Amino acid sequence: MKTATFLSIAAALLFAAPAEAIVNGGTPQTDGVARAIVTIVGSRGNFCSGSLIAPKLVLTVAHCVQPGADYKIVAYGADGKPELQNIRTIAIHPGFNMQAMQSHRATADVALLQLEIPLKGKSTVPVGSPQIPIQVGGRFTIAGIGVTVPGDGKSGGATRVAGLVATGKPGTLQIRLVDPVTNGISGGIGACTGDSGGPVFEDKPNGPAIIGLISWSTGPNGSAGCGGLTGVTPLTLYRDWILQTARSWGAAL
Repeated sequence: MKTATFLSIAAALLFAAPAEAIVNGGTPQTDGVARAIVTIVGSRGNFCSGSLIAPKLVLTVAHCVQPGADYKIVAYGADGKPELQNIRTIAIHPGFNMQAMQSHRATADVALLQLEIPLKGKSTVPVGSPQIPIQVGGRFTIAGIGVTVPGDGKSGGATRVAGLVATGKPGTLQIRLVDPVTNGISGGIGACTGDSGGPVFEDKPNGPAIIGLISWSTGPNGSAGCGGLTGVTPLTLYRDWILQTARSWGAAL
């Protein structure tokens, strides 16, 4: 895909006037964990979130970087304008199943990207695992660059964070998060288009660590859309694969 087309996708996201939410109340943020969030754009017009876990490594979900398209990272030049950075290698967890993810069933929705050069102006975040057992009502923080208005791609592009709580039967295969105010019954805070691949943080003694990745969302009461459930792939079963893949590329985490 031509660079100009990639840039038009990036510009539509990054130069749009920001709206008010991840959806329904996410807080815009530029410091802290937000400094590790990156934007991934694809030649098919899709965009997703990712996290910088080493100077040249981005962690995201498998369904965002499927074969058959080209992908790049949106970076910034010295003049503050967006520019595109090449991805050298994409590793998708061999256990990933697209149909399972689309049906909101648990699967290995995890991928690791190796960049050609380190990203400038960013910080990295550690990769961990959620504290076991995961309790209903347990608090987690999500982050992403997704849309704030469902269906409006121009409302995405800014990093936003939100605090959500675990619901249902959370475990090592899947965690479902909801807005603690609406409990998923009415429209509340939650992930939306473009937030896929974004990190889910849990506070650790040494600070926040990524313990999962945003995989999917629903509207209120399980309807299509956003503002209901935020589906998370926890890294409990996949952290070793991430570390081994990084080591195979010569990176230490």
